[in-house]
Amino acid sequence: MDPKLTEVSQLFQRFKAAFLRSDFDTCTTFLSQLKVSLTQFRSLPPLFEDTPNAIRELNLARDIYEHAVVLSVKTEDQDAFERDFFQLKPYYTDVGNRLPPSPQEYPILGLNLLRLLVQNRIAEFHTELELLSPTALENPCIKHAVELEQSFMEGAYNRVLSARQTVPHETYVYFMDLLAKTVRDEIAGCSEKAYDYLSINDAREMLLFSSERELLEYIKEEHSEWEIKNKIVYFQKAKESAPCKEIPSLHLINQTLSYARELERIV
Repeated sequence: MDPKLTEVSQLFQRFKAAFLRSDFDTCTTFLSQLKVSLTQFRSLPPLFEDTPNAIRELNLARDIYEHAVVLSVKTEDQDAFERDFFQLKPYYTDVGNRLPPSPQEYPILGLNLLRLLVQNRIAEFHTELELLSPTALENPCIKHAVELEQSFMEGAYNRVLSARQTVPHETYVYFMDLLAKTVRDEIAGCSEKAYDYLSINDAREMLLFSSERELLEYIKEEHSEWEIKNKIVYFQKAKESAPCKEIPSLHLINQTLSYARELERIV
């Protein structure tokens, strides 16, 4: 075996050992070294040269980047996830016919869809979905993300929150927790616009919490401007603190009339 390939393989084994014992700081250090080492292989994207060890190098690189994506979830680093996913993606799209299928492919593709949903990047979500094969769309990991997006768009927030209990892969829990927070923030924003106050029980049910303690913790951490008195949640203070933007009506009228005059002149 090529000495360079042997060296990278041995370093990757050390990375995996650190990963198994949840030593993520050491993993991050090893990962940086691995990424630098991979630049020595001309068989990898974007060159794709047909070298004697091309298949082994491609397989090893794919495995490294798959672990990098999972590591970014473990460390809750969404920026790293995006970088590592885009480094991994060519191994699924451009060299997939040269390598045996990876068991991590569909879980990671589904994980990326879930990330886009959490970040409210719906257009990109559908773009990524269009690139998937019919076989991929039938995979439980992909279907889970698609069903979540449908529930989110329909406003069926109870289905979104309950989906955490049926995640197809343990790495999905991090993004599901973020999605739950997004859903509750959306409900909270609508509630304080629609109501002056709600009872603790009504607020708990509306924000889909299972206990009053969870509701109080959420209010303390995310909405300290809400007031709680005698088992009632008051939103008035939040409404008063919200900035009131003045609509420049006169300017808009003048601008519209100016557009009309210009349009008439063109016609």
